[in-house]
Amino acid sequence: MSAVTATADMAMPAAFKRPGLGRLVQVELRKMLDTRAGFWMQATVIAATIVVVTILGLVGHAEDRQFMDMLWVAMAPASILLPIVGILLVSSEWSQRTAVVTFTLVPQRMRVMAGKLGAAIVVAIVAFIACFVVALIATAIFSEDIGGVWSMPTGLLLQAVFSLTTALIMGVGFGALFLSSAPAIVLSFVLPLVGSALGSIHALNGVAKWVDVTRATSPLTDHMMSGTEWARAGTALALWMLLPLLIGLWRIARSELQ
Repeated sequence: MSAVTATADMAMPAAFKRPGLGRLVQVELRKMLDTRAGFWMQATVIAATIVVVTILGLVGHAEDRQFMDMLWVAMAPASILLPIVGILLVSSEWSQRTAVVTFTLVPQRMRVMAGKLGAAIVVAIVAFIACFVVALIATAIFSEDIGGVWSMPTGLLLQAVFSLTTALIMGVGFGALFLSSAPAIVLSFVLPLVGSALGSIHALNGVAKWVDVTRATSPLTDHMMSGTEWARAGTALALWMLLPLLIGLWRIARSELQ
């Protein structure tokens, strides 16, 4: 029986074999670029990155034109706009009614979502490399010959990658949670703003340090974080990134396809 099964598997055309995770990541990366919204969103990120770094180089003070400052400014457009690409990567399956096709070709829905998460991580890393290169070039062009222009701890670079990656995964989580582009995009901006506003109330200041994702993760691009700061960032990310993602995966696993 096993020999017959093995022969049948060998004879099965490649198109009918279950795609590997790497293949699924490639497909999801293509979806990020093939759609008009995804293409123009990433083109906007690239253009905005170049513009803001150029402005800093032209009008910024000498102490603000160091490599670390250039990198943080270069990352700002990506950290704000790329999560929208993560939202669209998931929610467009329902808004464009392609979920039936996607999950018919790959019935294991969690494998598809693993591919989407993998694609989001790849995009975050590529975006960071692009920001790094832009900041490198801008620093070489605009910076003055003062001490410490190029100094930046390696750990801070890793924190920057982590910051951009978690922002994109948060977008995927919101897209999975709402399965609709408009409310997911709006609430991904509004809810953190509401949390920050509540955190400005003196009585809630202590709690806000642990649940306000903006405040908890801001040290990632400022300095090497302490253990307490990592605990705060982990708590806030569990609330704003992990919880929406888990609820969204549960919804996707049980939702009816139409």
